[in-house]
This record gives sequence, structure tokens and C-alpha cells, in this order.
Amino acid sequence: DLLLSGGIDSPVAAFLMAKRGVELEAVYFHSPPYTSERAKEKVADLSRQLSLYTGGFKLHVVPFTEIQLFLFDSVPHDKLTIFLKRAMTKAAEAIALDNFSQALITGDSVGQVASQTMHGLDSISSAAEMTILRPLCGFDKQEIVDLAKKIGTFEISIRPYEDCCTVFVAKHPETRPKRSVIEKIEKSLQGLDGLIEKAVSDREEIFF
Repeated sequence: DLLLSGGIDSPVAAFLMAKRGVELEAVYFHSPPYTSERAKEKVADLSRQLSLYTGGFKLHVVPFTEIQLFLFDSVPHDKLTIFLKRAMTKAAEAIALDNFSQALITGDSVGQVASQTMHGLDSISSAAEMTILRPLCGFDKQEIVDLAKKIGTFEISIRPYEDCCTVFVAKHPETRPKRSVIEKIEKSLQGLDGLIEKAVSDREEIFF
């Protein structure tokens, strides 16, 4: 299952995996009122474009507002992005297990943003037991942009509607988080697992 945002990277990751014959479904995290219906429509249009290469596409839209607000109030702000991505990873894994999927796929590229340092990726990866594939890890941004233009997703991705990641981004994110510290804090968060389970069960499924 692909973690699909409205950005440039994750649709390209989807295309690369589809090119290798991997059957895909996608998970999008929607946070109204912080993200608009236009942001959701953008992801739907990306899914529609990707379906040209996959021969069909299912999009799971997960309501994420409660989880984001809970984490915003509960964790150190410099670590917020890591916790948000861990929650997304846990939710995506739960959906993937429901679908009998064998791996998660993300659009991460090493060093591109603060949460994509080696330390950050390690701290996020430990949220899941399932294999996480990152086909863009060795790509630079221009290579990703060029491929996005080639597959027809670039012009959709650059529409000015923010996804839930950009709305809650930390002003001074930690770039060298320790997995042990992150996991210790997460264990102390009462109610997070329940919120993730509820979000997964309340998801909307859209077929393309």
C-alpha cells in the first residue's frame, strides 16, 4: 500500500513500483478543516492519473484530524513530524493487513526534508513490522520532478492545496531523532492506538 500525499514524490514512487509489476492501493490522510476538499480532489486526480499505469486503483481516504490534534498537544514540537509519520505508517499498515498487502511504499528521498534523514527514516520505519519500500531514496528532486512531468502527475501535484503534512509541520524539526526516545514517548501516549483504529475504520474507499 502506497502512502499518497498531494505532493510530487509519492505519485512518482507509485509509478516506479507499478513499472515493476507491483499491484498498488493508496492511503491518503485527510484533515478537515485544516485541509480542504480541493486537496482531497487533487489526490483523487493523482489517483486517476496513476490508474492509467496500474490498470485500476483503490484510494483509501483516512480522516486524520483527531490524530493530528492529539499529537500536536501531546508530543515535543520538534518531534511532531516524526510522530505524525509514525501514526500514518501504523494506519497504513493496518489497512495493508486488511488488504493482504505485503509492503508499504513511500515517496521518501534521503535528506530531502528534515524527517528524511537516516535517523528520521529509522525512527519512522520502526512504527511498522511490514516491509517499507522507498523507491526514490537515491533520487534528487530534479530527477523526481522530471519523472513526474513525464508521467503526467507534476501539474496536478503543484496545485496550491496543502496536505495535512504541510499544515502541521514543525518550525524547527529535529533532524537526528533517536528511535529509542521516540518509542518511549509514544508508549506513554494514552489513547493514540484507539484514535488510529477509529480513523482506519472510518476511512472512505474510492475506486478508479
